[in-house]
Amino acid sequence: MGVFEPLSVEAIQDGLSTHFVGRNVVCLAEVGSTNDTARLLAQRQAAEGAPPENPEGMLVVAEYQTQGRGRLARRWQAPAGSSLLLSLVFRPPLAPSQVQRLMMVCSLAVADAVEVETGLTVGLKWPNDLLIDGAKVGGILVEMATRGERVEYVIVGIGLNVNLDPAELPRDLLMPATSLSHKAGRQIARVSLLRTLLQEIETRYVAMLEGTQPQDEWAGRLVTLGRPVSVSGVGSVLEGMAEGVDADGALLIRRADGGLERVLAGDVTLRKP
Repeated sequence: MGVFEPLSVEAIQDGLSTHFVGRNVVCLAEVGSTNDTARLLAQRQAAEGAPPENPEGMLVVAEYQTQGRGRLARRWQAPAGSSLLLSLVFRPPLAPSQVQRLMMVCSLAVADAVEVETGLTVGLKWPNDLLIDGAKVGGILVEMATRGERVEYVIVGIGLNVNLDPAELPRDLLMPATSLSHKAGRQIARVSLLRTLLQEIETRYVAMLEGTQPQDEWAGRLVTLGRPVSVSGVGSVLEGMAEGVDADGALLIRRADGGLERVLAGDVTLRKP
């Protein structure tokens, strides 16, 4: 679909207006997992002491992942050169229980960047899926390292289907998938989208550090809320009405007996009313 637009450090940073996000870039043709690579680099930085001029915001981006994954160790597959497959390293002053706030910030930033670059409206499915018209266009995977009660670093992995035919994706996916180009009816400039994404993430991340809470805006984008849901992966299947989320991103589910359950992780299926 159109002319292949390769990613490179020079292309990404040319015109990039961020102060720290994406200022240190590792750009790879192929990698096992960008999250794994980012983790190794973050561990090395932690051992050596993070350079004061670039304490966080390191970007690892690849054209193809051989071992890409989503939540619960599921595979994330995309044809080479078709998507944005990236990981960012952060060192937020958050407690481990608050790290989901960074996922909220990044998912909102992805939605903003897609809308700026394509005009498409992005919805969010708790906890980490990016949807267009009910079909999955991307996802976010957050992994952290802790030292005692302190977060040492957080890796935010983002996978976004940009220029591909959904028919190229595996047929055994848990939910329908799509791509930005398929929905927009045209090829999307990946480098421009990535630069906008990095800027949106930095803006929202800084705002979070200054005290802005992403909870309400994130909740406003969640297609999950106000819907009957089933949650698996929590020991047993939990059913109820998705009523809201709390400040740390936990899903609040009202059971049929009136009780309120706080869910931090699990697979959510939207049920028919």
